[in-house]
Amino acid sequence: MPEVQIFEGAIDKGLEGIVACSTAVSSIQGNTLFYRGFTIEDLAANSNFEEVTFLLWQDRLPSASEFEKFKSEIAAEFSLPSGLIAALKVLPAKGVHPMQWLRTAFSMMSHWDAEANDISPESNAKKAIKMLAKMGSLVCAFEAIRNGKEVVTPKKDKSVAWNFMYMLGGGKEPNTEHVKIFDTCLILHADHELNCSAFATRVTSSSLSDMYSAITSALGALKGPLHGGANEQVMLMLKKIGTNEKAQQFVKDALAAKEKVMGIGHRVYKDGDPRAAILRKLSDKLTAAIGEHHLYEMSTLIDDTMNKEKGLMPNVDFYSATVYYSLGIPIDIYTPIFAVSRIAGWIAHANEQYANNRIYRPRGKWTGKMGQKWTALGSRG
Repeated sequence: MPEVQIFEGAIDKGLEGIVACSTAVSSIQGNTLFYRGFTIEDLAANSNFEEVTFLLWQDRLPSASEFEKFKSEIAAEFSLPSGLIAALKVLPAKGVHPMQWLRTAFSMMSHWDAEANDISPESNAKKAIKMLAKMGSLVCAFEAIRNGKEVVTPKKDKSVAWNFMYMLGGGKEPNTEHVKIFDTCLILHADHELNCSAFATRVTSSSLSDMYSAITSALGALKGPLHGGANEQVMLMLKKIGTNEKAQQFVKDALAAKEKVMGIGHRVYKDGDPRAAILRKLSDKLTAAIGEHHLYEMSTLIDDTMNKEKGLMPNVDFYSATVYYSLGIPIDIYTPIFAVSRIAGWIAHANEQYANNRIYRPRGKWTGKMGQKWTALGSRG
């Protein structure tokens, strides 16, 4: 019998603390998040989603002329092919998880791309523009189709954030301040080092599969409630609690029952997610503006109680829930919005993987039986 190989190297559930690759896309250093060396606070205060996308893809900020060209290239790809829209209308939408629909819709989109299977840098650059531009259009198409409405045609002279709010609103001119806030949210969610969906992107890319397959893998990973689905669960939690008076007791009951409080705690950040700090301020302002400041107050009570009782602080999902709610976005669309933003980072990771590739092939520590012998069916007890 061959000798059993026992791997005694660094092994942990969820690969916690394990370095899986080298990357220059984004990095968490202590409690600071960097995109290509720029802090998230700097970018959120001064940049916009299109410029941040250029930065993630090109490893530098664009010149004025490059920025205008990049925006124009994205705007030219906002619209979905008419044949794709017709096919999407056939997909069941009512009673279907939005991420389930989006995962299928995005994969279908490859059938309208003649270069879908070409993974050359030149072809991937063109696909990247298409994918980024059309992700928001797909999400808004889902919202229209499931409500029996026509898919809204995007405006080619507007931004990703503006068009998303415009299409989601059924073609109504969006509030300028809301567009700016949503654009900030897109920046905050654009990338986050080697998170679950980014890793899924890289694993699929490492087999030299096409970029549509890689991003579809990411969408599958994002669908899970422990990754992208957390902000939706936060909002449902707040709705269930209902009042400020019940918030603190809710946390204590959850802790006593050893139940997870959604949106609280992070695998990497131990002293606070910098994105949550930015979103907390936006939540305070927006909930007050719509006359539902109690949602923010409940959130801070939960935040403060979890910090006091367990030393845990909110992650990006916690306050993004009330921000999106205040912007009038349907609760079950929160996770698809994550995809509208994070596709910028997924593409950066896919391209980085293609450029310096080795297929992922980890080993597993054996914990099963050995030396078993087959016996005939009639001889088994």
